Amino acid sequence: MAKLEVLAELVGGNLIGDPELDIRAVAPLDKAEEGEIAFLSNPRYLKLVPECRASAIILPPGVEFPCAAAIVCKNPYLAFAQILTFLTLSPSQAKGVMAGSSVAQSAVLGNDVTIYPGCVVGEHVRIGDGVILYPNVVLYEGVEIGDNSLLHAGVVVREHCRIGANVIIQPKAVIGGDGFGFAPDGEAYFKIPQVGVVVIEDDVEIGANTCIDRATLGETRIRRGTKIDNLVQVGHNVVIGENTIIVSQVGVSGSTEIGRHCTFGGQTGIAGHLKIGDNVTIAAKGGVGGDLKPNQLLSGVPVIPHRQWLKASLTFGHLPEMRHDLSQLQNRVKMLEEQMGKDRQ
Repeated sequence: MAKLEVLAELVGGNLIGDPELDIRAVAPLDKAEEGEIAFLSNPRYLKLVPECRASAIILPPGVEFPCAAAIVCKNPYLAFAQILTFLTLSPSQAKGVMAGSSVAQSAVLGNDVTIYPGCVVGEHVRIGDGVILYPNVVLYEGVEIGDNSLLHAGVVVREHCRIGANVIIQPKAVIGGDGFGFAPDGEAYFKIPQVGVVVIEDDVEIGANTCIDRATLGETRIRRGTKIDNLVQVGHNVVIGENTIIVSQVGVSGSTEIGRHCTFGGQTGIAGHLKIGDNVTIAAKGGVGGDLKPNQLLSGVPVIPHRQWLKASLTFGHLPEMRHDLSQLQNRVKMLEEQMGKDRQ
């Protein structure tokens, strides 16, 4: 529960209405009730505003509203996220090292940590203040975890990998598994030792069952603020720039460098040893086989500028008809050529 005035100050919005109004929760426009605050972040839902029964609405400038109170701000979706966090997430109380966990004597633990049963913390691990390790997290020897990071159940962090501060890793993710490196030996393959590490910088989130491979030599690095969805594969020696979004089932092959503030749609595939510039957006199922310059929106396999892909996609449904017409034209040309040959005789 919070006063509307407090919520407006939290998001830096312009308050309209009773500042003492109590708000207990956030709800969608079509389901909100008295005591709740709704939000309009997409113009397609503008038609729902007149019928909304919320006590207050988060709105962009210039929108009329039916209720007596509102918070007006430039980015209602961000304000929604901030208010939802404020109303629903309370600071957790540290529980210390709980019975049933295994922590090496050489491990160094910060203040106010929580280590749940089933966790294994290896030799010479360093864990910062406020870190939470949920059940069955495994930290190999020499791992470092920064302040206030959260590792959910079943996460594995391999030897000597480094996790920054305020990092969230969802269940079953594997950080620092061996990179896929094999030297051909006739018809067989000789395994190349993967002796590098993974470095996860501050404020990164990594989804469930995502795998980020350790470097063959040197490091695989995920830079500050990047958000990686579930079921993503990041190969050895990859570098991903700051504030990049990688959606589910993306695969990034080894030694590729990705710029800052990129967005890769689901199931995008990226070949190895490439350089991708800043602010590149690739639509879902895109296929990248070469270097990409910055500031582009791309689609398709292989990727081409999105507008070109849209034009090309309009023709896909007509290909059978076009093939039939082309075949008829070829037959007509052949007949004309044969007739012209007879006329010359």
